[in-house]
Amino acid sequence: MAILRSPHAAARIAALDTSRAEGMPGVIAVLTSRELTADGIGGLSVNVKRKQRDGSPMVEPPYPLLADGEVHLVGQAVAAVIAETYAQGVDATEEIDVDYETVPVVTETHRARQPGTAQVWNDVPENESFVFSLGDREATDAAFADAAHVTELDFTISRVSTNTMEVRAAIGFYDPLEERYTLYAGVQSPHRMRADLCANVFGIPQAKLRIISPDMGGGFGMRGSTFAEHGLVLWAARRTGRPVRFTATRSEALASDYHARDNVSHTALALDADGRFLAFRISTDAALGGFLSNAGPHSPTNNLGGLSGVYTTPHVHAEARGVYTHTSPTATYRGAGRPEASYAIERTIDVAAAEMGIDPVELRRRNMIPPDALPWDTGFVFTYDSGEFEVCLDRAVEAADRDGFEARCAEAESRGKLRGMGIASVIEIAGGPLPIPNEESAAVRFDTDGGISVLMGTHSHGQGHETAFAQIASEKLGVSFDSIRVQYGDTDLVHHGKGTFGSRSISVGGAALLRASEKIIDRARQIAAHLLEAAEADISFDDGVFTVAGTDRRITLVEVGKASYQAARMPRELELGLSESAIILPPGPTYPNGCHVSEVEIDPETGVVEMINYTVVDDVGVALNPMMVKGQVHGGVVQGAGQALLEQVVYDPDSGQLLTGSFMDYAMPRADNFPSFDVLEHNVPSKNNPMGLKGAGEAGTVGALPAVMNAICDALRPLGVRHIDMPATPERVWQTIQDARARQGAGKTSN
Repeated sequence: MAILRSPHAAARIAALDTSRAEGMPGVIAVLTSRELTADGIGGLSVNVKRKQRDGSPMVEPPYPLLADGEVHLVGQAVAAVIAETYAQGVDATEEIDVDYETVPVVTETHRARQPGTAQVWNDVPENESFVFSLGDREATDAAFADAAHVTELDFTISRVSTNTMEVRAAIGFYDPLEERYTLYAGVQSPHRMRADLCANVFGIPQAKLRIISPDMGGGFGMRGSTFAEHGLVLWAARRTGRPVRFTATRSEALASDYHARDNVSHTALALDADGRFLAFRISTDAALGGFLSNAGPHSPTNNLGGLSGVYTTPHVHAEARGVYTHTSPTATYRGAGRPEASYAIERTIDVAAAEMGIDPVELRRRNMIPPDALPWDTGFVFTYDSGEFEVCLDRAVEAADRDGFEARCAEAESRGKLRGMGIASVIEIAGGPLPIPNEESAAVRFDTDGGISVLMGTHSHGQGHETAFAQIASEKLGVSFDSIRVQYGDTDLVHHGKGTFGSRSISVGGAALLRASEKIIDRARQIAAHLLEAAEADISFDDGVFTVAGTDRRITLVEVGKASYQAARMPRELELGLSESAIILPPGPTYPNGCHVSEVEIDPETGVVEMINYTVVDDVGVALNPMMVKGQVHGGVVQGAGQALLEQVVYDPDSGQLLTGSFMDYAMPRADNFPSFDVLEHNVPSKNNPMGLKGAGEAGTVGALPAVMNAICDALRPLGVRHIDMPATPERVWQTIQDARARQGAGKTSN
């Protein structure tokens, strides 16, 4: 399948002629919205509902698989060509005649609600999809009125592209005998996607669709949503009677993948004369793109609890407005609102520290939640169950040798460089979000030869779940690690699952696996009692072995598993086989936290920012596999720092054309952009998890975004620079330095 995509950001389709394309060599079918309508195929939907300013439900514009009369972004799918080869399909797309009537565009988030701005949807005035408020506005305003000092900050969190190692791909099959579809695709939540496609696109029972999602090169939230191509390959397979395959090119992915972040915010922090936080508030315009993706409103609204940080701030209020722009839809991306929330509070704290003349570490320390106050209800969504926040802060600044920073600054100055250190004490929710139910499933099944299959409702796309879950089962069941096979990503094999997102897999999925393993032991004890000719109450289990109390009679769990399939050895009252499953809802979310310290050096003549040192002290509860935790932190730090330093999706504001359509234009972080990371642990087990686990997948990104930008702003502060927005590219940093020098020169002249 080759896709004809819109070259315009906003246009009406006056005419569409596919006749020449249909006669091209190798072409099997050319599909448009006409065929979609004729076959009763629905469109994509959003599952995070919000309300308009007047309290009515937000308007949900139709999101067809192929454009129906109009387009709202460059790269929107207009027609699909099914051909024998991809090259033939591409050739045929070039023979489709489309008459576009272009209309004005808006691509910039800060302009979306301005009077006179182009409308993305006629029935959405001022492009405002929803307004979401959280917190006590009156109490927050009252605290500001009593404040001795108020720090205000305007900032932008840039639009980024996920850029998974493997581009999006899908294969669709249709079996006319069973009237059943099968989709092979790299997705994070196969069961949720099946429900979405069945209910909203095809209108069929879930049993009529099987999704198989093998391991893949990265998900990061973007692969958690349904895309048009998922529905198109299935529909095309049914229409043509042929399997249909789609693989995006990298440039196609940059244009048509869901993007992320893209927020414009204003924050304010109220403090008393001693630097105690009285209140914090934030107002944000968050870009949604030209359509609502499946989780479009999620990131700006569902993880706002992180605005409280690790501090005792009595009052927090947030207002987020979702706005439409003629750009790719936005969706979740590593952290999904957590990095944005942490950036808002941590960046504002640094500015407040500079304004009040208080050391930024000391300002944080004065306001941190003490360990003996936990569990701590922030009064703003989250209740922290565990943590030692000040210890993480102290260990991080000590490991980063903050005491020696001034000497390093002087040495850098002797070489004509600017040096800065940035600190961020951050916390996030994992196993959430609240209050959405967040259950997960796991099953343990013994094979007839004693091998063990672990079936997980979560999904692995590079995190090492196969190792982590096998560790849990091996330790709990006392069986060989190598005898365990971990399986996932097949809706026929695993009957229920929520998938992988929000750093939930090990905490929620692991808890389900623990419960399934406990049920295996309980049932195996019954069988062991029969085989050992003893009362069940006399059977103990330890390290994979059942023993009769007071005797040397014993049998291993593996032997019990084999015997469970041998009818001659089993009592008639017990079912044959040994397998158990569990679906658990955790008692509450967990809260990974920690402190990041970034040290950078800037060449003022080129604007190049070099990361010199990076230190992390993380609290992930119990580190099931410390090596994998460090790997997750490394990757997360690079994704956060990559956005801070380099990455940005850019559209031309006048035409809506994508200007960063390849890796020649969209800068990705490389290994040589970073130093070795110093990743340390100070783990406090979670009380909301049976194994004390907290999750770690997004922690690196949550801390890196504010830590790196705080370091850059710290380096520029001696020049009179209060703030610089991300990405801190050499051009932007250089221009900021030139402007600062010009202001300093003007000040000297006026004096």
